[in-house]
Amino acid sequence: MTVTRPTPLAQREIALVDLLDRLLAGGVVITGNLTLRIADVDLVRIDLNALISSVGSGVPSLWEESP
Repeated sequence: MTVTRPTPLAQREIALVDLLDRLLAGGVVITGNLTLRIADVDLVRIDLNALISSVGSGVPSLWEESP
């Protein structure tokens, strides 16, 4: 009897659609900061915080009419 080990994740080929499906099923948090400065003077500061997740049909939409 031969026992085979599963291929490590780093060596597996995963389709982009499958990767997005896995990420959206659990949710993704994106955080970032961007500061534009000249001569040590902050001119523009942008802070980004985003949560990206899939939503099931059981969650009501803001655009649906209420009964």
